[in-house]
Amino acid sequence: MGFVKEFKEFAMKGSVVDLAVGVIIGGAFGKIVTSFVNDVLMPPLGVLLGGVDFKDYKTTLIEAVGDKAAVTLNYGMFFQNVIDFLIIAMAIFIMIKAMNSAKKKEIAAPAPPPAPTAQESLLAEIRDLLKEKK
Repeated sequence: MGFVKEFKEFAMKGSVVDLAVGVIIGGAFGKIVTSFVNDVLMPPLGVLLGGVDFKDYKTTLIEAVGDKAAVTLNYGMFFQNVIDFLIIAMAIFIMIKAMNSAKKKEIAAPAPPPAPTAQESLLAEIRDLLKEKK
C-alpha cells in the first residue's frame, strides 16, 4: 500500500504534470513545424532551385532485385529533418530567452525590507518607553 501512495504523490506533483503537458504540446508543435517545412517552406525553395523536390534526393546503394526493394541513402529527407530541428530549436531558444528576461525583471524589483526580528521590536519598545519617561 505504501508504494501505491508514494507513486500517487509523485505523479501528482506539479513538475510531473507540467512535464506531461509539455511533452503533449511539444509533440503537437513538432507536427506543426514538420507541416510548415514540408508544405510551406520546402516547395518554394525547391522551385527556386529549379523545381527540385528534396524528398526525391537520394542515392541508391543497392539496386532493387526481384521482390527485394532497393537500398537508398535518403539525404533529401535528412535535409528536411535538419530544417525541422533548426526551426524547433530556434522557437525553444526564443521562448527560453523570453522567460529568462521575465525572470530577470522579477529579480530586479527591489525586495521589501525585512520585518524586524522579535528582539529588534522589543528593543524599539524599550527605547520608546525610555523616551516617554524623560
